[in-house]
Amino acid sequence: MTPPVILVVEDNERNRKLVRDVLGFAGFTVIEATTAEDGVALAVERSPDLVLMDLQLPGMDGMGALRRLRETPATASLPVVAVTAFAMKDDRERVLSAGFDGYLEKPISVRALPDQVRAFIGSKEVAE
Repeated sequence: MTPPVILVVEDNERNRKLVRDVLGFAGFTVIEATTAEDGVALAVERSPDLVLMDLQLPGMDGMGALRRLRETPATASLPVVAVTAFAMKDDRERVLSAGFDGYLEKPISVRALPDQVRAFIGSKEVAE
């Protein structure tokens, strides 16, 4: 069985490397983009199983990228999870009501991330 493909859209190199290393070690295939525009293009091209989308990106932000993904037939049903340093209760509700499938707070929990990703894609078959 091929491992699930996770698209990480994150402009911060250290955050991107952390997520890539943790998920790669857990058996996922990780593809990356540093801008929302590149993330949208990569999502259309590669059809990942899940997108982890930073909200604060240069140029178009994560909310704009989500709108583009939802407007594009090939990616309209793709699960997209917001990853953000915003940690206020209202921020979580705002993000989920905007159409994100989930919400992860920074700093990312290295221990919890693989199971959180599995839960979002509904795959328990990825080896730890």
